[in-house]
Amino acid sequence: MANLIDADLITALITPFNEDDKIDFDSLEKLTNYLIDNGSNGFVIGGTTGETPTLSHDEKIELYTRFGQIVNHRVPVIAGVGSNNTAETIAFANEVASIDGIDYGLVVVPPYNKPNQRGMVAHFTAVNDASQLPLIIYNIPGRTGVKMAKETIVQLSHLKNIKGIKQCASLEELEYIIDHKDQDFQVFTGEDAQALTARLLGANGVISVAEHVYPRQMREMYDNLYSGNYSEAARLQRWLTPRMNALFMYPSPSPVKAVLNAQGFKVGGVRLPLVTLNDEEKVRLAQKLGLKDSALMEKLSLNLGEE
Repeated sequence: MANLIDADLITALITPFNEDDKIDFDSLEKLTNYLIDNGSNGFVIGGTTGETPTLSHDEKIELYTRFGQIVNHRVPVIAGVGSNNTAETIAFANEVASIDGIDYGLVVVPPYNKPNQRGMVAHFTAVNDASQLPLIIYNIPGRTGVKMAKETIVQLSHLKNIKGIKQCASLEELEYIIDHKDQDFQVFTGEDAQALTARLLGANGVISVAEHVYPRQMREMYDNLYSGNYSEAARLQRWLTPRMNALFMYPSPSPVKAVLNAQGFKVGGVRLPLVTLNDEEKVRLAQKLGLKDSALMEKLSLNLGEE
């Protein structure tokens, strides 16, 4: 089992689709190897960015099985197993636990049901007690409709099968969690723009969408931090932040898929109810990314990475 303790830049991976709207495993392998070669040292597969709500049960099992083979234990893999049905979450987590190469299950705060804090504790405790897979909890109030309180996260951090969190909230809440959590509980920000600050505060790293596009720059940012070159690390974060934000100017993962397609990765479009960017949206995205030829997304790959 690959351990998250060695991971700081984890990519929240897209799911590539071919022209028939089926999962494109050749594209997935190409993108995965590129990201590992350029600094990613962990993956979330089947998360928000992976369009999990549009994947069938059988598609997710095939995706996780094939992805485990692609990664082949080189870096840790976290697979989305959560839902707003506790019993189904447990059953699916235990099914995924048998897949070679899947190291952790990602369990989101139940969306739509809008449980209170006591309900969240009961949900995650039940999954913790019954799951055969180590778990990462996922707090993303913008998508679930409710926020897991920092005190609730700290309480859950002491459960033996819950190993960490992907936290999408304020830096102040992140500080509280880091100060009060179980010592073995790992904390990752899910906000790209917090990547550098979160690490400085004591978080383990970031689970990132922007890393699809800027893996080299994000790796350089952390490497400069570790070597004590704080001014260069800060410069890279300042350069990255507006570009990170641009990748969320339309419903994700439509923007990042547009960029990847322009780079030649052939990841396809998105599934309904999301829609692929139109030409006008591509131009606006290119402008926000600071590209010289914003009218031609086809030339995007010639300009990415310029600082």
